[in-house]
Amino acid sequence: MTVTLDTRHDITLDAVRRVAWGGEDVRITEAALDRIGAARAAFMDMLNNDPDAFVYGVSSGYGVMAKVRLDAAARRVHAARAPASVAAFGEALPERVARAMVLARLANFIEGHAAVTPALAVAVAGMLDGRALPAVSWEGQGGAGEILSMGPLFHELGRGFPLAEKESLSLINGSPSSAALVADAALIAPRRLALAYRVMALSTEAFRAPMDAYDPVFDGLWGDASEAVALRELRRLLAGAGLDRRFYQAPVSYRILPRLFGLGERCVGDAVRAAGTSLSSVTDNPVFIAPTPGHPKGRALSNGGYHNTMAWPALDGLAHVWAELCLVADRHTSKMHEGAVSLLPDRLADARHPGVSTGNLGMVQVGYGEAARHAAQRSFTPQTEGGGFAQNDMAAPTFAAWGKERRAGRCLDASLAMLAIVAARALDITDRPATPALAGFLADVREVFPPLADMPPFGADIAVLAHAFTAVATGEAGFGLAAMAA
Repeated sequence: MTVTLDTRHDITLDAVRRVAWGGEDVRITEAALDRIGAARAAFMDMLNNDPDAFVYGVSSGYGVMAKVRLDAAARRVHAARAPASVAAFGEALPERVARAMVLARLANFIEGHAAVTPALAVAVAGMLDGRALPAVSWEGQGGAGEILSMGPLFHELGRGFPLAEKESLSLINGSPSSAALVADAALIAPRRLALAYRVMALSTEAFRAPMDAYDPVFDGLWGDASEAVALRELRRLLAGAGLDRRFYQAPVSYRILPRLFGLGERCVGDAVRAAGTSLSSVTDNPVFIAPTPGHPKGRALSNGGYHNTMAWPALDGLAHVWAELCLVADRHTSKMHEGAVSLLPDRLADARHPGVSTGNLGMVQVGYGEAARHAAQRSFTPQTEGGGFAQNDMAAPTFAAWGKERRAGRCLDASLAMLAIVAARALDITDRPATPALAGFLADVREVFPPLADMPPFGADIAVLAHAFTAVATGEAGFGLAAMAA
């Protein structure tokens, strides 16, 4: 299959899903190539014939050389240099994120705002033909804009392509990395939230929590659309719940689930909106504006479009939700083992297998919960000017925010795996089924982690389930739960 791009608005979250996750290639329409070509011709006409035209990085050098004018011959020598393969190193981004970065790169090209040649646009799209992409580190990304990630990604292409004026700069400027990072998180987050709904609903049934806290009346009383979505999903998962329930309220951690999942729905929505806007946004610097009656030669405007301020707050919001849900999972596990509160056998003791206990899982959850809380601290623009030579005096925290969100999400996967095991055990020792909507999910959990009959070291088995939960979130194959989050 092929994703066809005619305008920048064709670069959507669904296009990222198809190209970055699904491996589809990309084709630019002839109409778009004509627009790119017309913009290129207009840009070169302005550059060659407008004596007042002064374009950063094209008729000048970079950074400290921004005030130095280049004549036509010097411009061509300057333009032919491939983007530097800069020094950032560390853990590489997943291949799917690198593919999303290449796709997002085309937003500046497709309507002529980068003033590149049609041939370069086709060459960039051609990088998505299935070939392995250069490794791009997400660590060490503390520079202004995104040249530290764009340089390694497009260095080899630049070396093998006859670059002309502005093209090297247009390969590395803008904010396609931020767009790709928040898009990747926005594709993962609904799957992870769906998984959390199921584990929390399974825990609610195992605990025999009353259904009052999820009553349809709150859809209107609270007046929040996201919380109404959460209430409906919890009711759907708990439909057909057992009738033998406590007659008094459950602990707070059960009653506030609709509110917390409402927060999750809002933050997922924020990430989806940030991704949708960022992917099709023109962020080139300088950006070329085609000729108009008021500006018959067109304009090349220096700007700060490469500093994406939507991406990292959206990533921070998701990390916050994952940390909050880690705490809820910890509380549910603790309360389940506390017989006086849960009305289950104390410490989930099983008369059939004396001495077998999952009580220590709560301590492991604390460790993962604290790691998630640390990861979920708010991101700020770095205060240091390290490497901030000349004009480059501000950096963006998007890469750091992405790393923190990923860490918090994986901590939640681990915490949910432990709670799923505890809830399954509570149902097993009391000989109760899951609700119809959760029966298949419970079967998948038990396939990975069967009911305990003795006390072997089972940390490795929990890790298998936690990794399977991460595979659900990231859309990887190989586990039955993947169908749940499709």
